[in-house]
Amino acid sequence: MAEQISNYQQTALGDVAARQLAIATRTVPQMVTISPRWLTRLLSWVGVESGVYRLNKVKDAGAIVVDCSARDERILPQTFVDYIENPREYNLAAVQTIVDVHTRVSDLYSKPYNQISEQLRLAIETIKERQESELINNKEYGLLHSIAPSQRIKTRSGAPTPDDLDALIALVWKEPGFFLLHPQAIAAFGRECTRRGVPPPTVTLFGSPFLTWRGIPLIPSNKLPMENGKSKIILLRTGESRQGVVGLFQPGLQGEQSPGLSVRFMGINDKAIASYLVSLYCSLAVLVDDAIAVLDDVETGNYHEYKY
Repeated sequence: MAEQISNYQQTALGDVAARQLAIATRTVPQMVTISPRWLTRLLSWVGVESGVYRLNKVKDAGAIVVDCSARDERILPQTFVDYIENPREYNLAAVQTIVDVHTRVSDLYSKPYNQISEQLRLAIETIKERQESELINNKEYGLLHSIAPSQRIKTRSGAPTPDDLDALIALVWKEPGFFLLHPQAIAAFGRECTRRGVPPPTVTLFGSPFLTWRGIPLIPSNKLPMENGKSKIILLRTGESRQGVVGLFQPGLQGEQSPGLSVRFMGINDKAIASYLVSLYCSLAVLVDDAIAVLDDVETGNYHEYKY
């Protein structure tokens, strides 16, 4: 009986051989560095002509004189509004890369997924990730380098607390838009709220839930710096009409794929390699000082302690 079973197993088609005739279901290439990039979605974007954005400001708002005298008094003050003579100009910065694809690869191996399209998609995702990082950390125009000294505070207890976020709201009280913080800082704030018995409510944006404080959403970004278990929390308002923070981009680019981003074919060299230039032009401007504030030295704790 055992010999019959053995002979049967030897004559049956095995799994390894059978798989040679099967069609595997394939995915597009997955890349762990891709994130939702909420900051770029929530910013108000302004198209910039010729790549330059000039930020004009009033020289001395306190010097503008108005009158509130009784109606029978006929003497009114005369005034004018003066502007600063050398306003700051923001130049758009470029984030670029060149994608090379051998024509033999794109000709022979583009089913079911187009090789050129996938190469460009992954390059564009990487450029957009870098864009969000630059909007936060760039030394010329990034959020963290555009905050006035009067708008910087430090946490009182190390871990981020409701009191700390209230202190930020007191600095950005004119229509605050959202908090921006590292995911680990959100977790630390959530633990502190739980400890105090004040769990923060949630709100749904773009189909995803976000914690809130005082009705203001806490937006995560892994581009916030994290050093020695410490990070920062930013609160900002957005939009030109609200004198807030605005993103800057160049409209109408040749080969435009999305606002400020273009893909241009550069040709095929003598080694049959096709090249594509991927460019993204952007910058950021804080229109007035009280549009943004930051909480420094936020202790997030070691998230490895909570892993099983």
